[in-house]
Amino acid sequence: MNKYIQPKQEEFIKVMDFFKKEISGLRTGRANPGILDGVYVSAYGVKTPLSGLSSINVPDGQSITVAPWDKNVIKDIEKAIVDANLGIAIVNEGSQLRLTVPKMTEESRKEMVKKLNEKHEAARIAIRQIREDIKNTIEQAEKDKEITEDEKFLFVKELGEETAKQNENLKAVKDKKEQDIMTI
Repeated sequence: MNKYIQPKQEEFIKVMDFFKKEISGLRTGRANPGILDGVYVSAYGVKTPLSGLSSINVPDGQSITVAPWDKNVIKDIEKAIVDANLGIAIVNEGSQLRLTVPKMTEESRKEMVKKLNEKHEAARIAIRQIREDIKNTIEQAEKDKEITEDEKFLFVKELGEETAKQNENLKAVKDKKEQDIMTI
């Protein structure tokens, strides 16, 4: 890996991690505790992530149980989940909440794939911006006579290969998630 790509490698990793986090909340028709990642509960005077107040389990493919460590906040947790508008049914069983994930229709699956594709395109744009930054740095180095024209073309070629590799990795993650969404 050349000296211009190496310092930006961390940014490529951040784009991939952010993309994975973004798509983890997309429903697949099966119970997935990841759909609760964005739920924050107002309890004890502060907003706290749901996972910080309870244990979250998936007993079967269609339901999730949320068992608060302090039973006094169960109403706050229930309200936060309702407010999150996740499209899941909630049953308060006293000591825990049972969330039922409805079966997805063909139309809702296609809508989720559409959202997935939007997030994928945003990640591709982020990678493209990183590529442009690196390319500008390489071109500036040639103008400043730090590298030769041949070295510039070599570095730009390596940059193209690295960008293609990053896009392939993104596409692989997207394709797997799309398969999960479309599987009935």
